[in-house]
Amino acid sequence: MGARRVNFRLPAELVEKADVAASVTHSDRTAIVREALRSYLAEVEDDEEFRESVVELYLEDEIGFETLAEFVGRQDAEAVRASRDLLDRGEDVAEDLADL
Repeated sequence: MGARRVNFRLPAELVEKADVAASVTHSDRTAIVREALRSYLAEVEDDEEFRESVVELYLEDEIGFETLAEFVGRQDAEAVRASRDLLDRGEDVAEDLADL
């Protein structure tokens, strides 16, 4: 997994706390922010509502399959993809029947 440079603003007090944590742990600010983000994502990934929202993003074509799999696991992502494909085929059949 490659690293990507991102820029964002943080409140000054968070930056100061990150700098203190980096100093105490002999790390750097980037490592502190990266670990905090990993911890946050690990926590929300276990939340059922969050997972359902990620599935909705996939079903609305706002995220791709690989991103879905990263959040819900490959097996669940495969099940969602299969369900979506089945629903899409059902819609096609319904449209064909409506055209008769």
